[in-house]
Amino acid sequence: MITTVTLNVAIDKSYVIEELKKGEVMRVLKCTKTPGGKGLNVARVIKLCGEEVLATGFVGGHSGAYVEDLLKEQKIEYDFSHTAFETRTCINVLDREGNSSEFLEPGEPITQEELNDFLGKFEKIIDTSNIITISGSVPIGVDTDIYSKLVTMVKEKGKKVILDTSGELLKEGIKACPTMIKPNRDEVQALLNISVANWDELVNGARKLQRMGIEIVAVSLGTDGALVITKDAIYHGKPPRIQPVNTVGSGDSMVAAFAVGLARGYTIEDTLRYAIAVSAANTLTMTTGSFNEEDMEKLYDQVSITRQ
Repeated sequence: MITTVTLNVAIDKSYVIEELKKGEVMRVLKCTKTPGGKGLNVARVIKLCGEEVLATGFVGGHSGAYVEDLLKEQKIEYDFSHTAFETRTCINVLDREGNSSEFLEPGEPITQEELNDFLGKFEKIIDTSNIITISGSVPIGVDTDIYSKLVTMVKEKGKKVILDTSGELLKEGIKACPTMIKPNRDEVQALLNISVANWDELVNGARKLQRMGIEIVAVSLGTDGALVITKDAIYHGKPPRIQPVNTVGSGDSMVAAFAVGLARGYTIEDTLRYAIAVSAANTLTMTTGSFNEEDMEKLYDQVSITRQ
């Protein structure tokens, strides 16, 4: 079982329009709604990969009930803690040229009682999980050390945990040494308070993070794929050139595929190849955190992996 943690769940709406114009009424050509927040994107992709997955975190109100209904439709199991406030909504506006503009609500406050309820639930969920992913932002009222606490809880039970977040949440979270993190170039710079001007500096920065006690550091590089640092090797995986439709959720898709690779016991090289193929395939669909198996299989053989 792979469990995904999403403390700041959302209803994700994607609007397709002709062109985004300031101060004008925009007619939406197409609207899609999906259960969102980065961790639910991860859960959806894990399900598409064919693995058993459980989604947990916070939901609230009518919006939260709607998220649960959407997950039922997608046959994704869930076990959420419920809050007094409505689950947020996030909007992604896509124009005909493929430009994306996102509007992300912050998430309503969480009380200490609600947080304690989740922590008790999470303690039990860990026992039934092999891999746990923790993704995204947190609602108002949750301290920035929350992910450090969750990572510690997972590691104390001998399970693997992937942390994918940013800012202070990431800075605090890596203190607990998760199994894997997936920062981008800017986050590597921020974590280490350094400037990364070239490839060698990026590799050295990622290596410093790995030596802090993080087993796998996977630096996402957008169209350049990902740099992966382990104790024994350095890999650069790169996808073929493609024409993306919607890039939102590609990072979450990469996290999902890494979790699947770890659960299946793939080598790091095979896991990286699989993760890049799944991530690239996600960009070929309009739905956030989704991919077609045929696309992924075609891309898989075209992913280039180099080892330093």
